[in-house]
Amino acid sequence: MKKIIIALVAVVSFLQLSAQEQNSEHPQKFMQITTIESVVGGGFGRSKMIITKEDSSQEERDMENLFSVSGINIKNIKSNESDIIRIIKTYTDQGWKLLQAIPLTLSPNQNSNGIFMTRYLLGKTEEKKGF
Repeated sequence: MKKIIIALVAVVSFLQLSAQEQNSEHPQKFMQITTIESVVGGGFGRSKMIITKEDSSQEERDMENLFSVSGINIKNIKSNESDIIRIIKTYTDQGWKLLQAIPLTLSPNQNSNGIFMTRYLLGKTEEKKGF
């Protein structure tokens, strides 16, 4: 019985070491896409998409505000959703995987001002270079 337990511990230890070696050979790369959608009435808000790439460079893109002078603007919401899907698809086609989406809201006052913010974390396993 002792020999079986010792053999089992040895096999499990070997598998753990092998898994750690494989992970260190292929480190994970990460990037984040943050969308900030303004909930400021009258169309005065600023909505943006910020893409932070694995090398820490950032790209900023304009998005439509959720409200116009006449109130909530469904056309702008549809436009923002299409932009978000297009960007995420562009990166998933390049081998990135959506690991997590984190929705956040901020409304500092009880009035109608605030933002909806969503962070999309993407990951990718680096390709091993060389032989």
